[in-house]
Amino acid sequence: MPDSIHFSPVLLSKAVMSSSSSSALEMEIFQYIDAHQNCFIKDLKEWVTVESDSVQPHLRKEVMRMMALAADRLTALGATVNSVNLGSHQLPDGQVLPLPSVILGELGKDPQNPTVCFYGHVDVQPAKKEDGWNTDPYTLTEIDGNLYGRGATDNKGPVLAWINAVETFRALKLAMPVNFKFVIEGMEEAGSLGLEKLLEEENQNFFSDVDYIVISDNLWLSNKKPALTYGSRGNACFFVEVECGSKDLHSGTFGGIIHEPLLDLIALLDSLVDSTGRIQIPGIYDSVAALTEEEKKLYESIEFDLEEHRNNCGVKKFLYGTKEEILLHLWHYPSLSIHGIEGAFHEPGIKTVIPAKVIGKFSIRQVPHMNLSVVKKQVVEHLEGVFSKRNSPNKLKVSMPLGAKPWLADVNDLLYKAARRAIKTVFGEDPDLIRDGSTIPVARMFQTVTQKSVMMLPIGAADDGEHSQNEKISRHNYIEGIKLFAAFFLEISKLHRNLRETSHTETIN
Repeated sequence: MPDSIHFSPVLLSKAVMSSSSSSALEMEIFQYIDAHQNCFIKDLKEWVTVESDSVQPHLRKEVMRMMALAADRLTALGATVNSVNLGSHQLPDGQVLPLPSVILGELGKDPQNPTVCFYGHVDVQPAKKEDGWNTDPYTLTEIDGNLYGRGATDNKGPVLAWINAVETFRALKLAMPVNFKFVIEGMEEAGSLGLEKLLEEENQNFFSDVDYIVISDNLWLSNKKPALTYGSRGNACFFVEVECGSKDLHSGTFGGIIHEPLLDLIALLDSLVDSTGRIQIPGIYDSVAALTEEEKKLYESIEFDLEEHRNNCGVKKFLYGTKEEILLHLWHYPSLSIHGIEGAFHEPGIKTVIPAKVIGKFSIRQVPHMNLSVVKKQVVEHLEGVFSKRNSPNKLKVSMPLGAKPWLADVNDLLYKAARRAIKTVFGEDPDLIRDGSTIPVARMFQTVTQKSVMMLPIGAADDGEHSQNEKISRHNYIEGIKLFAAFFLEISKLHRNLRETSHTETIN
């Protein structure tokens, strides 16, 4: 396999475009994008090279460097850029680190145009070649039409695709169909520290004239069919800590005569969910929104290949056997996953020790209309009840260090109508309207703080492997994604103007 990018010959777009559905303007834009695709990929290669891992403290300088690169790119675009200092934060070990600035960018102030704000992030998850990557994660590598590299799909590729779409209008000396605003951060993978406070502070300023907010930080449901996302689950993360003393003990000396913390913890974790995936915490399903006929119909029409999805994740069998059941349990119902145990011996080999303190880590993906504080209360009461029946003298502590609420948008909103049209123009088919089983706090955050219309417009395929080894975005999706964003600019501009003219006429009448 090559260890550097290979530029294949320029190919004209395979997008299905009839004369009735696409204008000469769109054709001009799409041809420009096709002709410059290798340049756009070279840009992505430059960004992927930066190890902007926001999780590991020693790489914070790389995150700062990445933010500077992104700011320079927007400045070159002609945007006004304000890099807002968020101060610093303290790590659990006491170390104080500076927070990367958040970029607030602005391009265009035509009062006749709608203002669209794009959110993205340029920090990434940790990645090492020895973790199972086939290529260097920080060298964008093209193999069989796929662009492999950390951040290729999450989220450097989509951020650059949006910027490239804007650049295309400037390069062709075309009038901008919308006013652009940009919010780009470098701490999304570490919890978007400081972002919500900044949004609240800027709500009456930077966001005052924003009409629509677009986020492209998730994936399609399918490997081939485009999608629009209108909802995501929330997430409540829990620590359950069991402690018996101040030091680890020898299992030969103390095994069989003490209440071992790890045995207590395993019993607690085992009580959370049954073998069918149903959560065993009393009352946890009480607030789940009722399934409507409209939602049922959405699931029926979605193109979803169970075998393809199974192959993408590498498992032998799902808990459920039909498309509808799978989607219901990914989107409509909550789920509980156990993530690990801190304090237990996990290195290769054998260490016959009884750990003094162990911490189990699990999370509950919530759905509308579950309440975080109620979920926390239900979890604590359940675990305390199970623990009391064990008659263990050990100390139990349950905490919820992180909680994010679910997000839901209106698929009939103008944003979604514009995006559906743009997808039809570029890909030649209507998108699936989907929810995301994972948690996207920024969507809920932007919607709650700004009270603006928020949409998630993904360009990555289901098998892109975000957060995983061999993360990638295909050349096709990256280049067609640029076209999609450009087509979306035109569509939202048309629909917004029509809406305003209709409103004006009704006011006169």
